[in-house]
Amino acid sequence: MADQFDQLSKLTTLVADTGDVDAIKKYAPTDATTNPSLIFKAAQMEAYKPLVDDAVAFGKAQEGTDEDKLAMTLDRLSVNFGKEILKIVPGYVSTEVDARLSFDMQGTVDRAHRIIKYYEEAGVSKDRILIKIASTWEGIRACEILQKEGITCNMTLLFSLTQAAGCAEAGATLISPFVGRIMDWWKKKEGKDGYAAAEDPGVLSVQNIYRYYKAHGYKTIVMGASFRNKGEILELAGVDRLTISPGLLDELKASTDEVKCVLEAEKAAAEWSGEKLDVSEPSFRFMMNEDACATEKTAEGIRGFSADLRKLEDIIKKMM
Repeated sequence: MADQFDQLSKLTTLVADTGDVDAIKKYAPTDATTNPSLIFKAAQMEAYKPLVDDAVAFGKAQEGTDEDKLAMTLDRLSVNFGKEILKIVPGYVSTEVDARLSFDMQGTVDRAHRIIKYYEEAGVSKDRILIKIASTWEGIRACEILQKEGITCNMTLLFSLTQAAGCAEAGATLISPFVGRIMDWWKKKEGKDGYAAAEDPGVLSVQNIYRYYKAHGYKTIVMGASFRNKGEILELAGVDRLTISPGLLDELKASTDEVKCVLEAEKAAAEWSGEKLDVSEPSFRFMMNEDACATEKTAEGIRGFSADLRKLEDIIKKMM
């Protein structure tokens, strides 16, 4: 029997969750996603020094304040990694807007425009790029603007049906609900060491979002992300996409156990019996406030990505 990676790839589009170009070559996934934490790790690897050096030289040559030059350098660095990844994957690469703009709608739109501009200057069409944005109210509004301009968005740091519904109404191309981080929150809250994969709160959340989308005819792609173990991945077999870290891709490659389809669009649609959520601003903000997991994990994720950006900035500043 084929290994679990090959079996799963027949049910779900698989995406590599890494900034390591060599790891992406190893697995040959359809798409790839990056984030500030992954870029920070990859940027410290000797193999990618030319990508960092190019970004620094580019930033130095730009006009503006030191802060402006630093921001342009970081965007150029993200694009440099994206360009290398796009030489390998046939589909999308996700490039993230500075997480510190998560509550700045216009700032997010402006940075997305600059990232797309850098890609286009490098000969990469915008239809190969997903702009990655945090699923805050402001981020969702930025997504709505960008999607209408033909710029595709990947809504990240997503932990609830509320956020998923808001993103779908905004016309997001793709959402990345964070399975493992939801489980982390519930483990701490309930004092548990773990959950059976079929009972994992993160898995159940994504299954619920998938049913909601299929029942209401949304075209937004559901891509499970942030996995802690292989069991979480297998319980989402059949979902639109899964973005998986190299370590877990290795585990899938190492096993020939049968992979069964868990999620199927028509069946999932029939399993949803609720109404559409009201995701107007007052309702969205109140539902987020009521959801402690989504509120806390979104804020924590923004802090984490922002911290890694600051670490990367410290490295770049010394080089500039």
